[in-house]
Amino acid sequence: MIANHWLADVTQVQSPNCSDRPAGEEISLLVIHNISLPPGEFGGPWIDKLFTNELPPDAHPYFADIAALRVSAHLLIRRDGAIIQYVPFNRKAWHAGQSCFEARENCNEFSIGIELEGCDDKPFTDEQYDRLATVTRYLISHYPAIGSGRIVGHSDIAPGRKTDPGPHFDWTRYLANCL
Repeated sequence: MIANHWLADVTQVQSPNCSDRPAGEEISLLVIHNISLPPGEFGGPWIDKLFTNELPPDAHPYFADIAALRVSAHLLIRRDGAIIQYVPFNRKAWHAGQSCFEARENCNEFSIGIELEGCDDKPFTDEQYDRLATVTRYLISHYPAIGSGRIVGHSDIAPGRKTDPGPHFDWTRYLANCL
């Protein structure tokens, strides 16, 4: 399922918002996020546009404040379970921002970031949980330093700054199906 650090049989939309990991850096953390653009709305091209620096600031009032951001994730899992990969896993996606895990700063250096199309105040779909669990199993198999204690939410590594994946994310359900 993973070849040359890309998932097979998923849509690829390559983001320029990535960089090399430090030499010898082991991928050892999985970070779960949520995203919706505009906030609370699903579908449409806006997440792809944000991650490829093509978000038109005048397409929605919210976009004016975020169009200049240079961010990405490795993967997005849409509400229907469709997966888009933006950055190969061996490269550093710019998803975590200022972050810390086990006293180690800059989690982008050693993590993979997965965005779920969603928001803090709505449940995620069965298709998202199924795909996320399947992808997580593949990632753990391919990058064995990611273990059960090394799967976190964005809120865990950026407390006070981030809230995702949010209170509606069912950690028990997810972890029971992927570990």
